[in-house]
Amino acid sequence: MTTTGASVLIEGLLRQGTKTIFGYPGGVVLPIYDVLYDSPLEHILVRHEQAAAHAADGYARASGKVGVCLATSGPGACNLVTGIATAYMDSIPLVALTGQVPTGLLGNDAFQESDIHGITMPVTKHNYLVKRAADLPQVIAEAFYIAATGRPGPVLIDLPKDVSTGELPDDVVFPEAVSLRGYQPTIRGHPRQIEKAVDLMVQAGRPLIYAGGGVILSGADAELTALAERLGAPVTTTLMGLGGIRGDHPLNLGMLGMHGTAYANYAVTECDLLIAVGARFDDRVTGRIETFAPHAQVVHIDIDPAEIGKNKPVDVPIVGDVKHVLGQILQRLPGGPKTERWLERVNGWRATHPLVVPENGLLHPQGVVRALSEMLRGEGVVVSEVGQNQMWAAQHFCFKKPRSWITSGGLGTMGYGLPAAMGACYARPGEQVFLIAGDGSLQMNIQEFGTIAHNRIPVRVVVLNNGFLGMVRQWQELFFERRYSYTELPAVDFVGIAKAYGIDGVLVDDPAEVRPALEAARDQDGPFVVDVRIEREENVFPMVPAGAAINEMIGERR
Repeated sequence: MTTTGASVLIEGLLRQGTKTIFGYPGGVVLPIYDVLYDSPLEHILVRHEQAAAHAADGYARASGKVGVCLATSGPGACNLVTGIATAYMDSIPLVALTGQVPTGLLGNDAFQESDIHGITMPVTKHNYLVKRAADLPQVIAEAFYIAATGRPGPVLIDLPKDVSTGELPDDVVFPEAVSLRGYQPTIRGHPRQIEKAVDLMVQAGRPLIYAGGGVILSGADAELTALAERLGAPVTTTLMGLGGIRGDHPLNLGMLGMHGTAYANYAVTECDLLIAVGARFDDRVTGRIETFAPHAQVVHIDIDPAEIGKNKPVDVPIVGDVKHVLGQILQRLPGGPKTERWLERVNGWRATHPLVVPENGLLHPQGVVRALSEMLRGEGVVVSEVGQNQMWAAQHFCFKKPRSWITSGGLGTMGYGLPAAMGACYARPGEQVFLIAGDGSLQMNIQEFGTIAHNRIPVRVVVLNNGFLGMVRQWQELFFERRYSYTELPAVDFVGIAKAYGIDGVLVDDPAEVRPALEAARDQDGPFVVDVRIEREENVFPMVPAGAAINEMIGERR
């Protein structure tokens, strides 16, 4: 008796714990879809392959498991690339399955052939072009292992049609474990480096913890909070690190960088020890790197040795998994913080430069986000699109748990949020999933209203609608003398569009209507759209410059 490569592929996915696949069929993947017809795997038919990648990404972020997407060859595979690159930039575990023309036609410019293996090399952790059906069991096991271990990331498996239809014995052996020569991620930090870091922490008078997405990926939120409390150190997070420490914790300074809080940026400039935990010193955080944390010695903890010292010189590098390394530090670090004066100074900045919601009776987006935060009380999942809506959400929503915030950070992909929210719903069934969207980003994958309506996926969409490509327009206002070149959008009736798909919704143009509309969305059994007509020229503030400019701002206030 024999079986096919397509059957082995599906069996391999099941053995890896896969429950849901997001995909779109096409010619060369029909053998796979034929097996899916009788498979216990749940397949979600998206309306565009890019959405399949984003939905698998959202599933992975919300669950901590590997997300899976499937597309056909040529344009189908190419349409996944933006989603794969989005996952790559944020270190999200993803396995992308793509169909390919038969091996005998590779390189012949056959119908719907594209070199997706070559195209995705720069934006995958690893990828495979499978040429023998017999290799599938090992390839599947390796792909999931590579995607989920070390620094997570996307892995692509390109499957020629004759590999999917190729025959194998019924008694195919799937590997029980994977061991790859040359790929052995370091989990525990070197003891000597741990000692050096602890020595600096004990001596520091103005310590600051700078926490990134690595805290979320490693599940190190408890260790991060324990370190902050033991050390008496305030914590500032990157966009990807939100939720790594409770938003209402007294040591949490919120986000730093270009759109971070003023007090977080002041603290970075004045600290004498910067403890970077699972962060990569991104340019949107640092500004001019040579003037970022100018008075501080730097401890940098990251599982990827390539990140340490890449952008910022480091005094104590520690390679290892954040959760393990913080545990090692906590075992050695004595209690009794002596940072009272430092915390008084930081809290003084916090009191002087708070994040505020304008109180003038107009409909401001900050107030919408805060109303949603107060209503959810730290429960559920908040997804965002990209742009001003993303920054308002990051600044004004109080995230109290890890994996409660899903957004495209490194690539900043417009159109990410709607399909990612779909994925989050499948990862966390029974939990509230809200999407905060801008009217520009939402229209980039708005066809996924069809997927949401067809499957009754309970995504609650809150559109902060100002009729602009808001963040681009804001930069034109600030830096291009208000020359608004192609950033105004025509009016769109999002409630009308949603209803055309069979999704309920409501238009809000009065501040008094915001909370009732959000509660109506919360109480729906299925999807719902709240189209909020916000003040059109509202900007994201504080738009705090980093580096030398922060020094100047502090100097002005001394």
